[in-house]
Amino acid sequence: MRLAVNIDHIATIREARKTDEPDPVAAAMICELAGAQGITVHLRGDRRHIQDRDVEILRKVVTTHLNVEMAATTEMVRIAQTIKPHQVTLVPERKDEVTTEGGLDVVLHSGNVEKMARQLLDARIDVSIFVDPDLEQVRHCHKIGAPKIEINTGKFADAWRDGANWHPPLEKIALAARAAKKMGLAVLAGHGLTYRNIDAIAAIVEIEELNIGHSIISRASLVGLDAAVREMVALMRNPRPVTPPPR
Repeated sequence: MRLAVNIDHIATIREARKTDEPDPVAAAMICELAGAQGITVHLRGDRRHIQDRDVEILRKVVTTHLNVEMAATTEMVRIAQTIKPHQVTLVPERKDEVTTEGGLDVVLHSGNVEKMARQLLDARIDVSIFVDPDLEQVRHCHKIGAPKIEINTGKFADAWRDGANWHPPLEKIALAARAAKKMGLAVLAGHGLTYRNIDAIAAIVEIEELNIGHSIISRASLVGLDAAVREMVALMRNPRPVTPPPR
């Protein structure tokens, strides 16, 4: 299982002062040196953190795999066609959301998503779609020709954090991952994953890659980015027995 580190919040700190530090490019290099096998950024329509120039430079310096999350819009697809990241993950996006709130509704927006995905694939950019662990959504991703999906682990993470029963959302993730794998889709996952809940997700063998950002950057603010990435890589390689969090 691979780890792709989302470095959006390095840019969040920078943009809080509208200055030039900390530099997301420097953060990406540290993550790779520490063992990350991919770098993820979300180029939002409002450019609240990552900027176009960041993506341009990251494409030149990232030596592993650059994944750019973006809305399924003509503007974003044109940017991707110009910069040509290794991968684009199509995600839903609302201006007033703090972070991505759920998976992209491929069933409802299948026509537009298929059109955007096809344009990206024609530009030789790999495509993933961020979806909730719902079998109908997974089937539609396969139907429109997406080669990869990223399963939203948000509800599992919320249940774990709140001390609720996290087994049902975990089973939905596992079921969706198995179904997607049988359809020939590559399976990724992410959203809300932390050092405390990673073991249950890392144990799902169908999942090839995890996208983790906030938890790693938060820990890095205390222990350093290199150490934070190395700790997460070690946990993913050697999952601990799954135990519920204390109530």
